[in-house]
Amino acid sequence: MPSSTSQPLLAVTVGDPLGIGPEVFIKALANAEAVRGVRLLALGPVAVLDREAKRLGARVKFRAVEGPAQARHAPGTVDVIELGFVGLDQLPQGIVHATAGKASVEYVIRAAELALEGAVDAVVTGPIHKEAVRAGGFHQYIGNTEIFEDVCTRRTGQDFRGKCMTMLISKNLRVAHVTRHIPFKDISAKLTRESVAETIRLTAHGMASLGVAEPRVGVAGLNPHNGEHGLMGREELDVIGPACDQARAEGLPVEGPIPADSIFFKAIGGGFDAVVAMYHDQGHIAVKTYGFEESITVSLGLPVIRTSVDHGTAFDIAGKGLAAEASMVEALKLARQIVQAGRWDQGVAATATAQRTPVA
Repeated sequence: MPSSTSQPLLAVTVGDPLGIGPEVFIKALANAEAVRGVRLLALGPVAVLDREAKRLGARVKFRAVEGPAQARHAPGTVDVIELGFVGLDQLPQGIVHATAGKASVEYVIRAAELALEGAVDAVVTGPIHKEAVRAGGFHQYIGNTEIFEDVCTRRTGQDFRGKCMTMLISKNLRVAHVTRHIPFKDISAKLTRESVAETIRLTAHGMASLGVAEPRVGVAGLNPHNGEHGLMGREELDVIGPACDQARAEGLPVEGPIPADSIFFKAIGGGFDAVVAMYHDQGHIAVKTYGFEESITVSLGLPVIRTSVDHGTAFDIAGKGLAAEASMVEALKLARQIVQAGRWDQGVAATATAQRTPVA
């Protein structure tokens, strides 16, 4: 394994080449803490990276390689796997383009394969664009997470599709989600005792992999005021509460359900190490309000380590030098910390063998 050396090898996908991904990656390279103690292998178009580096006045060179075996990791140079996608620097930035969308997915697929093969220690993903992904012919993917689930399923023979759990992190606030990208009207129907209980389990084990030995997990309610004992919804009584009881019976330190209008305040104040949210915006709004620029994600329930920026392609500012690199910096730092801690197999990957109830 690459981690047998003193410096973990991180594969970094630059995201959609026409968005801000290449820019934030290049800016992150100038952050000493982000690149301390690691070797990097980028996946993206060299010409785009060269153009952005020149535009930003960055002192870094990019060198095309076929794979990790050819990487030299020379000072001031980043080795890059292009996968044959050239000419993307001739396209205008900030637009939806099929080739760029296809390239962004292929970079993620290859990075996931390299991680499964043990050729890299972890993957850090840049932002991809959903419309461009569809235009590029990948109608089965909503985002990076689904790509990883699919690759891990196809390469291992074990079903990970719909079973990965995304945790958002901003400073000391960590939030996991039971459901992800589904319409608001479908949330309640997707919440089951088992899906909530499994998310709690995955969160608790995942926190151990992040270095928290005995994590305190708070579980959010769904309805206003926790449903007021059934007056404003019964999900807390019929689903979330029983799931918390089940988790506690398994020895997990869980509290909940707790009204969503107070649980995040308690977590920020140190009351919980992680919060389980019921749906996408319930958790995302809290995390991004608390620390938008530095918020990142980590995928729990996969046999590989994957961290990511928590922002989009920002086509409106692509190529203008205005993008903030804080999220990429934090994603690189977290990937290094997880690899060096050496707890991934004991925590997150171990729980991936459970037959988790698929959620969208």
